[in-house]
Amino acid sequence: MATMFGDHKEARVGEMSSGEESNLSVGEELPETMTFPEGGSRAWCVVIGCAGVMFCTLGHVNAFGVYQEYYETHQLQDHSPSDISWIGSLQIFFQFAGGLVGGPLFDRYGAKVIWPAAAVYIFCIMMTSICESYYQFMLAQGVLAGLALGMTMSPCMAATAQYFNKNRGAAIGCAIAGSSLGGVVFPIALGKMLYNPQLGFGWTIRIIGFVMLIVLAISCSGIRARLPPRKDQFFLPSAFKEPTYLASLSAGFLMLLGFFVPFFYLPVYAVEHGMDKELASYLLAILNAASFFGRVIPGILADKIGRYNMFWAAGICTGILIFCWPQISTSAEIIAFAALYGFFSGAIISSMALCLLSCTDNPKNMGTYMGMGMFVVSIAALIGPPVNGALVAHYGGFEQLSILSGTLVLTGSFSILLAKLASGQKILAKS
Repeated sequence: MATMFGDHKEARVGEMSSGEESNLSVGEELPETMTFPEGGSRAWCVVIGCAGVMFCTLGHVNAFGVYQEYYETHQLQDHSPSDISWIGSLQIFFQFAGGLVGGPLFDRYGAKVIWPAAAVYIFCIMMTSICESYYQFMLAQGVLAGLALGMTMSPCMAATAQYFNKNRGAAIGCAIAGSSLGGVVFPIALGKMLYNPQLGFGWTIRIIGFVMLIVLAISCSGIRARLPPRKDQFFLPSAFKEPTYLASLSAGFLMLLGFFVPFFYLPVYAVEHGMDKELASYLLAILNAASFFGRVIPGILADKIGRYNMFWAAGICTGILIFCWPQISTSAEIIAFAALYGFFSGAIISSMALCLLSCTDNPKNMGTYMGMGMFVVSIAALIGPPVNGALVAHYGGFEQLSILSGTLVLTGSFSILLAKLASGQKILAKS
């Protein structure tokens, strides 16, 4: 790449050496690793399969705010909000950190590595249904489920990226939008069933698990790697010497420190401000419904205006909204905030994944780049929510929480802008 954020190759990647490339005669077809289908039934089956996996994994994680509110008044009522948030925080941490192994395994063995992880994830859901104490929830829902999530997320994202380059933003956006649908369905389902005395906690979680079993079985069947596996080293530490990769990681790390705050605390905030508990459980569904459009539309736009431009723009809008959060108080204002936050924050995860996947010119390395990057940002996902929970417990409000989280998200956005300026590019230059 000529510059730090140079234009990405659209129809080919530079896996071949310059000598090999020059040996191609006029009219000779490029190798499979240098071309992208940019569509077709096989490619879109992978996108749909990835969306199904994201529906069950990240979509379910996005509903943790409902669990947070329920645990505070039921099984874990003797524990502080910060203690309970560690369950969701560990789940998110291991979901990203698990990519450190899941991504390279995909590059070496293909999409079959998703199946064992999906089976373990269903097992964790069923074990959560019989949990009673804090350490049991921590192990089943936090640690083991998170690891299984990480072993599915990076491989299915890398598989999708192998089929697209020019339209990669749209494809990744559609795939991650599956998590938004899950974030709509699961909070509503949990809100309805958890407080139903005929079901209770145990059967509510089991029903969720059976639904996931069906969806994952169909989705995993549709995911296929396009390229043969690579046989060289497991990790690729040289990636951390690439400026574009480091810029993407630093921005993602800072943004994720504050990104998940509303997912954890918006229902609690709403109940404290007089909203009915059942209506409050719908807030995450509203947020995730808006994030569906916030992932698809910015994904399409990223292919037009630049992937990094979309990344920093989404971060700035999200940071501003977090600053505005404590100023809202009525139910109508909270619902409007949920919709706006869902739309603008929805582009952060998809843009971050898109930028990480685009840092390598060799599609055989995408799983490893994605996995290593997700491991780095997982540290932010681990420490962010508990720190925010401690702020809520200490100050008894959400103003300090919004100041810290909003500042972190904005700082992550500005780090992309500064990196572009340092590379000699204009702020709005396509990159």
